[in-house]
Amino acid sequence: MDCRFEFAGVGAVGWAGNGSRRWGVCPIRHHSRFRRLDGKSSTSGFHSVIQKFMGNERRFLARAKPDCDCLRLGLQAYWGGQSIKIILGALIGPKFIGMRNTLPLSAHVDTSSLISFFIFMAIFVPSLLIPPEKLQLPLKISWVMITSTMFAILIWALCAAHGAGSLIHTGSSQTGSVLSWNTVYGLQSIFGTFASGCLGQSDWTRYAKTPNAALFGQAFTAPLTICITAICGLLITSATATIYGAYLWNPFELILTIQQKSNSPGARAGTFFAGLGFLASQMALCIVLNCVSGGMDMAALCPKYINIRRGSFILTIIAVAACPWNYVTRPTTFITVLSAWSVFLVSGDAAADKKSSANFPQSPMTGILISDYFLVRKQKLRIDDLYVGNEDSAYWYFKGFNWRAFTAWVMGLWPLLPGFVRQIKGTSSGSGWDHLYDLSYFFGFLVALTIYWALSVAAPSKKQSEVSSFEPKLRTDGSESA
Repeated sequence: MDCRFEFAGVGAVGWAGNGSRRWGVCPIRHHSRFRRLDGKSSTSGFHSVIQKFMGNERRFLARAKPDCDCLRLGLQAYWGGQSIKIILGALIGPKFIGMRNTLPLSAHVDTSSLISFFIFMAIFVPSLLIPPEKLQLPLKISWVMITSTMFAILIWALCAAHGAGSLIHTGSSQTGSVLSWNTVYGLQSIFGTFASGCLGQSDWTRYAKTPNAALFGQAFTAPLTICITAICGLLITSATATIYGAYLWNPFELILTIQQKSNSPGARAGTFFAGLGFLASQMALCIVLNCVSGGMDMAALCPKYINIRRGSFILTIIAVAACPWNYVTRPTTFITVLSAWSVFLVSGDAAADKKSSANFPQSPMTGILISDYFLVRKQKLRIDDLYVGNEDSAYWYFKGFNWRAFTAWVMGLWPLLPGFVRQIKGTSSGSGWDHLYDLSYFFGFLVALTIYWALSVAAPSKKQSEVSSFEPKLRTDGSESA
């Protein structure tokens, strides 16, 4: 399961999962900036960004994305429950840690984990009442807590193991072309994960104060913290393997193991504060990345009846009803289906412990977005046309759909499907399809970017290069609007 914790302004990433996960702390503020035709700057949300090159009738995206938001919310809420389990284990001690499981094996969850999960939900649900624009301070506090937790665990592990352990000195188990292709795959996976987060960040960039607020974070802070936290995860895993004789990639499992091995006052105090750090991280993740972002998606789907807050509550109810502990205890069949479903989504996380990724569907989408904004429209948007739902809009294209974008997306995606299926089925053999999938993000990005630009040049859309002034309209309350 993917234990990736990312949210606007803050990230806390579990290093668990066959070496593919990492900690990440990025105190950055993003901003999605577009140059209006009157020379001023404007901001836009994720669905408006997608609408400008996919067409006004792009509701299939609004229908699909909340599905994965529900699944991710349930999964991360489960890990939030594990942070509560750590805290209660530190406070109550062996009575809670060794609590007898009264649930049948078919439940796929133990009693203490289920209790902890619903305690987490009781804490989490009221937090959805906080307006998104007022979350900056809580996110900063969460960032300080999870950063402190990470470095505290690192210092403890290195001291307790009297060094970094043997893992960092162990050579590669692969050689030759196998090692080279695995290296390429790892690089594109990291790049794709970061880039896919940037693709949907405009849900939050609209709240930034300045147009260039994202540049420093994206160019410096995020890459730096990704590298630092990946190193911390490796050092902690290597050191704790010396202590406990097993590689504990998952930070939650590491802290729970500490509680099971030691009940000393120092261990209980340390695990308590670690649990608090994990709790703050999971709260921020569930609120920002899943609920609020998913609530925005649902509001775009049915704005007459659903706002961001109502959408968040709906997603939470579905996430709990899905029994998310099954994602962790019985992942094989579920992950296979989820990964295949994620192929067709514009935003979805890598969901498997296998060498599979759902980032490659986003690479064509990212390529199209960059091609449309920089190459086709020359960084100029008709903001008012985003709110026109008929053929008068520059983004109506052909009956609400931009066939150029759909063609480029499919062409950037379909060559990757054979390799993706082979990875899911475990039948990869190093064929050309498999190696093409190893280059999935770079391939999809470049192919879609090139095809979309070529189609737009060969068959330009209406108002594609026209220039007109931005004319705000007056609402009935007298305020200006696009």
